[in-house]
Amino acid sequence: MLVHVAVGAKTQAEDSEREEFLELARSAGLVPQAQLDFRRRSPHPRFYFGRGQAEQLRQCCVRHGVQLAVVNSDLSPSQERNLEAELECRVLGRTGLILDIFAQRARSHEGKLQVELAQLNYLSTRLVRGWSHLERQKGGIGLRGPGETQLESDRRLLTRRVQTLRRRLVLVERQRSQSQARRRRARLFHVALVGYTNAGKSTLFNRLTGSDVPVVDQLFATLDPTCRRLDLGGRKGVVLSDTVGFVRDLPVELVRAFHSTLEELREADLLLHVIDCTDARHAERARQVREVLEQVEAAQVPAIEVYNKIDRLAADARPAAAPESSDRVWLSARTGIGVDRLRECLSRQVQAGESEVFLRLPASAYLLRAELHRVGQVQEERFTEQGECEMRLWLPSPHLARVKKFQLAIMEAS
Repeated sequence: MLVHVAVGAKTQAEDSEREEFLELARSAGLVPQAQLDFRRRSPHPRFYFGRGQAEQLRQCCVRHGVQLAVVNSDLSPSQERNLEAELECRVLGRTGLILDIFAQRARSHEGKLQVELAQLNYLSTRLVRGWSHLERQKGGIGLRGPGETQLESDRRLLTRRVQTLRRRLVLVERQRSQSQARRRRARLFHVALVGYTNAGKSTLFNRLTGSDVPVVDQLFATLDPTCRRLDLGGRKGVVLSDTVGFVRDLPVELVRAFHSTLEELREADLLLHVIDCTDARHAERARQVREVLEQVEAAQVPAIEVYNKIDRLAADARPAAAPESSDRVWLSARTGIGVDRLRECLSRQVQAGESEVFLRLPASAYLLRAELHRVGQVQEERFTEQGECEMRLWLPSPHLARVKKFQLAIMEAS
């Protein structure tokens, strides 16, 4: 049973929220038997919605033989307990539903640790529900019952497990920081894909890198980050990463648990913000993505807005949906329309912090030549009869001072 509760005056986003809620349920593997829509001025402290609405929901659950009721709102532990007692079936809020989807999608070691930590933090306030039948047996001072004893035991076990997970995540974060340091030393240009879930990030990732990352038309199909080398016309040292998609009102538990993964966005040199231009609410969803970027302190990273799925729009509607500029491109990742334009924008961004230089190195500077191959983008290289090496390459600005004395005005071979 899917229960959508609208609080306050009616808004234009309600239809989109209802459709997203249905997609979340299907992504979790649920088979909806029925759906009810309620409206309230403010949430009820006992059931979140009114007693009459709770009775209507109970009758509907009995009629359809429902075993699980999912509410498209964040319920407090007491509201979940009260609803379960009233409906005589399990009740799950929006946060619990998203956590369940993440638990199904996690594949990497780090992803599984992060999801389990988020689940335990979410369940820590809901342990009492499982032992309420034994808590009634406890008495006064000196008469602790088995219910309270079991509850305290569960809390101790949960606390120990949380501490273990946090220690393991510290080691994973340390390894991640070492990888970031190696990227900085190697002068790798890091491009990260961000965007609302199901906006087409994985399809674009495959189109740009030639990979075969699974692409599924469902929410949160990609959870674990994936990195591949990006080919920009012979230039090397560019890495593209695909990250988890965002969603409206992303649970705080997930933002905290995935903070170490999401901070990869903060370390990126450029973000590709993928937007589904066929979505009627794409402007609002883009704003929600930027809010999450602010939470992980990645709002200051340069970004290119990529309006995807233009093959589903009429030709005269494309410029209105996404007028092109240096930081805005419209394309179709599925058909490849506009991908070359995106590659041009990426090349300009990569070259923005670099300069094209022409060098003539003596034979004794073989160590410098090896380092230039590592940190720069060598476009042309030749050796003279005297053993000197003439190079044309793109070099990051911090390395220009070291090669100034070897620099030529132009390549003699040009």
